Order: sequence, then C-alpha cells, then structure tokens
Amino acid sequence: MCQRLTVLALATAVAILVGVMPPAAQPASVTVFAAASLKTALDDIYETFTNHTGIKTVSSYAATPALVRQIEQGAPADIFVSADTAWMDYAIGKKRIAAETRIDLLGNRLVLIAPKHSKLIDVTLAPGVDLAKLLGNDRRMAIGEVKSVPAGRYAMAALQTLGIWPSIEKRLAMVENVRVALTLVARGEAELGIVYDTDARAEPGVKVIGRFPPDTHPAIVYPVAATITAKPDAARYRAFLQSRAAKAIFERHGFSVLIEPTS
Repeated sequence: MCQRLTVLALATAVAILVGVMPPAAQPASVTVFAAASLKTALDDIYETFTNHTGIKTVSSYAATPALVRQIEQGAPADIFVSADTAWMDYAIGKKRIAAETRIDLLGNRLVLIAPKHSKLIDVTLAPGVDLAKLLGNDRRMAIGEVKSVPAGRYAMAALQTLGIWPSIEKRLAMVENVRVALTLVARGEAELGIVYDTDARAEPGVKVIGRFPPDTHPAIVYPVAATITAKPDAARYRAFLQSRAAKAIFERHGFSVLIEPTS
C-alpha cells in the first residue's frame, strides 16, 4: 500500500511539473512577403541573414497586388517588399504598413526576351518598332497583367511611349506575375516576353534581345517596409537588407541598390 502511494505521489508531482513548465522556446523567425521578381535574390539573402543572425525566414512570393490583399486581410507578414511604389503607398494608406520603416531599396530594368533558341536577336526598342511582325501570325507576347501587376504596368507604359500599344495589345498574353511570363517564354509557349532584367538573368531558358530605354516607363523601384504587426526581429532583417553583404548579393543578381549601405 505504501509503495502504491509513493508511485501515485511521484506521478502526481511529475504531472504538476509538466503542467507548470514553460513550452519550449520557438526559434526566432521573420515572415517576408515579397514580389515574385525578387525570389532568386532574396533566397540568397535569407540564407546569409540566417547564417549571420540565427533568425529563420519564411518567404511568400507572389504578384505585389496579391500580397497586398493578403496583408489587408490580416496575413501574418512582418516585412513587405513591393515591386513598385504605388502598391506600397496603397498599403500604407490602408494602415497596414509602418510608414516610418519604408525604404526605397532597389531598382531594376525592363527587357524584351525570347526563348533561348529563338532566331530573334538584337531588337532596337525605338519608336515604331514592329513587335507584332516579330511575333509572326499566331504567336503571343507574355507580360504581367497591366491593370495591377507592376511589371505589366511598366510594360504597358513602355509600349505606349514607343507608340506601338495599339498594334500589339491583342497579341498579349497577360499573366498574374512576371515569373509566369518568364516561364511561358522559357517553355516556348510565348514567342516574346517583357520582364525585368533580373528575371532574365535567373532563367537559362531565355535570352535578352532588347532593352527598353529607362525614359519609356516610370522608374522601377522596390520599396521595403515592416508591417504594423511586425515582430521585433523584423527590424534586424530590414537592417540587413541595407548592409554591404546584402548589397553585394542584390548586385550579383542584377539589381541596382538605391541606398548607401549602413553597415
């Protein structure tokens, strides 16, 4: 009887201890919502950041407007990186972004691409260029959706500036983000595409055949900011994006860095 009581007492003590012990600490992490065109560079950034700080990152890549909608609906993002300033302005206006944390971090260029084995080469993107003729009779050009996707809006602006929008509008395959446009061209499902220079560098299945003059479209700027619900570790990630180490990674992937490194 005494032995049975002792065992019961021990079991009760263990149960009490287990009940009062704090749960195991979860590893620090930062959730980043970023434009699809940043995937290749930010994957490298994440690895370097985690090695430096021990803080893990959880990434979500999509078209900028889709990310903004998710943040509006309460998705647990800590950092938002937009492919244009207009969507960042919108998110700040909706009180989902901490405006004081915003930095206009990166720049990019707009290019015309074709499948790697295409016979097309060296297209001069000047007023009146006949892109419809280059497409042939039944082929299309892939671009981001022009009403909301930043890459699509930049592409539309460039085509309008060159005076060729009316001749090419009905030949466009508009898709949900710039990486989808890139994939269509790489697979040969589209004869041409308009993407960012950095996207073309990341995909061996395409080649750049023309570069849009910067004055044909608004400046391509990627702002970054913390959300209003960001965890404290988000500040360390944002600071790392402004470091020399991050600058080297971004430039290796073809981005221009618009700020002076702070560390």
